Amino acid sequence: MISSIFISLIVKPFYNALIFLVDFITSDLGLAVIILTIVFRFVIFPLSKSQIKTQIKMKDIQEPLKELKKKYKNEPQVMAQKMMELYKENDIKPFSGFLLLFIQLPLLFGFYYMFLKAGLPAINTELLYSFVPSPTMINTSFLGIELTEKSVILALLASITQYFQAKLLLPHKDDKKPEKGSMEDMMRDVQTKMVYVIPTIMLFISYSFGAIIALYFVTSNIFSIIQEAYLKKTIKNKKNNSNNSKEEVIKPEKVEEKTV
Repeated sequence: MISSIFISLIVKPFYNALIFLVDFITSDLGLAVIILTIVFRFVIFPLSKSQIKTQIKMKDIQEPLKELKKKYKNEPQVMAQKMMELYKENDIKPFSGFLLLFIQLPLLFGFYYMFLKAGLPAINTELLYSFVPSPTMINTSFLGIELTEKSVILALLASITQYFQAKLLLPHKDDKKPEKGSMEDMMRDVQTKMVYVIPTIMLFISYSFGAIIALYFVTSNIFSIIQEAYLKKTIKNKKNNSNNSKEEVIKPEKVEEKTV
C-alpha cells in the first residue's frame, strides 16, 4: 500500500518528466538527466535553504556556544535558556532542520528510485502516463560515456564533488581548536573523517548502480556546492550590513556627547 502510494505520488511524476524532456526538449538522455536534476533541486531549494543556513550559522556560533557550556555546566536550566537566547540572537531555529529533512527524504529517495527503475533505453510502460508518448529515439551516450553501463569517470567525479561539498561545512583551519578529548574535539574528528568516508561510499554507489546514477550525483553535488557557497556569501553580507548599521547608529550618539 505504502509502496504503491510512493510510486504513484513521487516516482511516476519524476519518470514522466524525464521522458517528457527526452520527447520534446532533447533526445540526449544525459542532458535530460542534468536538466531534470537542476529543476528538481530548484524545487526543493526552499526546503534545503533553511537547513543549510542553520548548519552554516551553527558552525559560526561554536565558540560562544562552547563558552556557555563551560560557564553554566553546573546549571543545566540556565545553560538551556542562554543557548536559546544565543540561537534567537543569530536567527537560528535548531529543530526546524529535522522537519525539513523528513520532508526532503521521500522526494530525494523517489528521485533516486526513479533512475533505478527507469529501465532506459527501454521505456517502463508501468510508470508512463497514457498522455505522455514514448520517445522514438533515446541517445544514451553522453560525452562519450554510455549511461546504461558503469562509468569509472563519472563515479570518480561524483566522489570528488561530494568531497568538496562536505569540505564546505567543515570548521575553518584557523578556528580555535577545542580541548583535546572534549566532546567538541571528538565531534570535529568525526566530521573530518566523514569528509573522506562519504566520498568513498559515493564512489562505490556511483560505480555499482551505473553511469546514470553517477551523473545524477555529480549534477546534484555541483548544485549543492554552488547553493552552499551562495548562502554562505548571503549570510556573511547580511551580517556585515547589520554590523555597519549598528555602527552608524552608535556614531551620532558619541558626537552628541562630545558637543555637550
